[in-house]
Amino acid sequence: MYPGPDDPDLGVFVANLERELAARGHEIARAVVSTRAGGPGRHLRLFRDARRVARAFQPDVAYAHFLVPAGLAAALATHAPLVVTAHGQDVANVGTKVGARRATRRVVRRASTVIAVSRWLQDRLGEVLPDARGKTEVIDCGVDLERFAPRDPMAARRELEWTADGTSFLCLGALSERKNVLRLARAFERRGEGVLTFVGDGPLRGALEGRERIRLVGRVGHDEVPTWIAAADVVCQPSLSEPFGLATLEAMASARSVVATNVGGPPEFVTPESGVLVDPLDDDALVAALSQAAALPRPNLAGRAAGAGHDVKRQAERVEEILLKAVRDPRA
Repeated sequence: MYPGPDDPDLGVFVANLERELAARGHEIARAVVSTRAGGPGRHLRLFRDARRVARAFQPDVAYAHFLVPAGLAAALATHAPLVVTAHGQDVANVGTKVGARRATRRVVRRASTVIAVSRWLQDRLGEVLPDARGKTEVIDCGVDLERFAPRDPMAARRELEWTADGTSFLCLGALSERKNVLRLARAFERRGEGVLTFVGDGPLRGALEGRERIRLVGRVGHDEVPTWIAAADVVCQPSLSEPFGLATLEAMASARSVVATNVGGPPEFVTPESGVLVDPLDDDALVAALSQAAALPRPNLAGRAAGAGHDVKRQAERVEEILLKAVRDPRA
C-alpha cells in the first residue's frame, strides 16, 4: 500500500516510514500497490514489479509491508534478507482465506524478523502461526509530530468552513462495519449535543446520510487530515478491532482527546488523561465515553505527551536497526 494519484491516503504510514529511512541515508527502490481499484490484478502486478525492481536494484535487504501479498512477493523476487511488517488484516487472513496460512508461513519462515505494529497483533500472530514466536518485534507505524501538532481549533474550522454548535466530534476512516460507525452515530444521537463529522467513505455511507447534526465529508487527502483533527474537540475511533490505531495516535499528537476501542492496539498508548477506551459493542458505554472525552481539557496536552513516545523518526530508527541486523546476519 502506497499513496497514488487516485488514492493519496492509501498506505500513508508506509510512505512516512520510507521518508524517514531515506532521510537516514538509505537508498530505497519501491514495488507498491498505489490504488484501491484493480481487484486481484493489482496484486499480480505487485509480484511482477517486485521481481523487476529486485533484479535492477539488487537490494541488500527487502522490507515488505503486509505478510501476504507483499511479503510473499518480496520472498519470491529476491534472495536478499527479508524483513516484513504485519499490520492486522494479513494476520486475520491466515484463518479465513484459502491458502493464506501456507503462504504466510512461508513468509514468516523466510523472514529474518517479523515486525508487528502492536503487542496485541504480535500475540494474534503467534497464536495462528507459532513459527512467528521468537522472531517478532513490536514497532508501530509512528506519528509525524511536526504535521500532527496542537493548532488553534477556530482557525482550522474557518479554513474548513466547519460551523459547530457544541462539542465537535470527528471520526476518521472507512465507513465500514469494522469501524463501528453506525453504533457511534447512534451513541452520538442518544447523547443529543454537538456535531459529529465523518471523514472517509465506504459501504455504510447511505445508512449515515440524512441524520441530524451528522456531517459526511467523504475521503480527503492525508495532507488535509491534520486540519480536520485540529478542528475537532474529540476524535472517535471505536472500531470493533484496531490492530494499531494510527488515527487515534495522530489525534493525541494534535492534543485532541480521543474515544478509542479497547480491542487491539489503542490500550497500549491511550492513557486515562488523553482519552477514553470503550468496549465497541457496549452502546451505553459508548454514550458515556463521548461525554467523558468531551469533559477532558482542550487542548489535551496529556495526549500530546503520550503521542510523543511514538515519533515516526524514532520508529524509523528502530526499523533501521532491524534491517541492518538482517544484512549482517540473515539467519538472526
